[in-house]
Amino acid sequence: MIHDPLRPYRDDDGQPRTDGDEGEGGERIAKLLARSGVGSRRDVERLIGEGRVAINGQTLTTPAVKVSAGDILTVDGEVVGEPEPARVFRYHKPVGLVTTHKDPAGRPTVFENLPEGLPRLISVGRLDINSEGLLLLTNDGGLARALEMPSTGIVRRYRARAHGRTTQERLDTLKDGITVEGVRYGPVEAKLDKAKEGPQGANLWLTVTLQEGKNREVRRVLEAIDLKVNRLIRLAYGPFALGTLGDGEIEEVGPRVIREMLSEHIEPENLPTGERPQFRSANKSAARRAQEAAKVEADLAPVRAPKEKPVYKAGWATPKPKAKQPLKDKAVAKARAAGKSKAAAKPKWFPAKDTPTRPGIIDRPKPGPPRPGPARPSGSGRAAAPAPGPRGPKGSASPPGKTGARRPGPPKSGGRGPRG
Repeated sequence: MIHDPLRPYRDDDGQPRTDGDEGEGGERIAKLLARSGVGSRRDVERLIGEGRVAINGQTLTTPAVKVSAGDILTVDGEVVGEPEPARVFRYHKPVGLVTTHKDPAGRPTVFENLPEGLPRLISVGRLDINSEGLLLLTNDGGLARALEMPSTGIVRRYRARAHGRTTQERLDTLKDGITVEGVRYGPVEAKLDKAKEGPQGANLWLTVTLQEGKNREVRRVLEAIDLKVNRLIRLAYGPFALGTLGDGEIEEVGPRVIREMLSEHIEPENLPTGERPQFRSANKSAARRAQEAAKVEADLAPVRAPKEKPVYKAGWATPKPKAKQPLKDKAVAKARAAGKSKAAAKPKWFPAKDTPTRPGIIDRPKPGPPRPGPARPSGSGRAAAPAPGPRGPKGSASPPGKTGARRPGPPKSGGRGPRG
């Protein structure tokens, strides 16, 4: 009997089994390869049609076969292992990379620039070579296909810089959809964030939200209203955001987040378990690495003992004795001997230690009330006579009978008068 390597995938009449047949166990090849991260089911059918898939060394020509345990399945000569639970990665795609596994033109690709230690991944949707931002990667082709379908209603949000002039009213017309060169695009929500005038026109910043994600949709839709996009950044894809990922950085989404956000799009047997992601990216920005290192160091640092109080010599806080004031102390002692209070004994003024004093300044008598004298006549032009004091009346500098006379002195003009 001639050995037929496709015997497990044929019916008794020798015809290949269809996808609807259960047969003797096994899993449909398109579904298995999709779960293994080779691509979506449509991609697997295209690979089989190109003769790139083989089972036990026999190249397949139809996807209507099933794979049993122990069979060796290869794609492009590489053995495909058992499918693992679904994994999702956030990747910040930089400008200049093509979203494909192999580029016929030899341009650098996204998957060639991924770090080592990752499983076979496929992209959820695509970003052209001149676009940047968030790109979701997964090892589950079925999940990728589900997230790409417009019927799923996954929202994509972009930040676009365009050259031209427009108004918010004109951008609002895109909410009803638009047809460009025979291609119908669904509703697009565009918001004008910033406009800067220049000598050659205006540079605009827009926030664009859509759900279809057709090839170059954002660029073609904005070009239809005379806006040329010169920079395009994808900020979010469904519940996942670009966040603080740097150019070329990749980060795995935790299993718990996948179960909560994407369980309706994943086969139950392919749901991940656990809480922590398996992959830790080493390609992080210096600032983020420093922050994480500081956090780890703080967590691992031993608990510090409370600081001991310094030991001082005895009496270090005793106030210094005040300097004695002989004059004040004598006055207080004299007042206490006479039975008076300390406040009454305080002298009114004490000269400083090194301050020279004028003789008789303390013994000068206090001025008393003015003595009575003759009343000043009312309405008189003459000044009233000064009240006599203890030394007699003070003479006036003006001659009698005149008021407001100047003191004798040198004339206003001319030289000085004689002294004396």
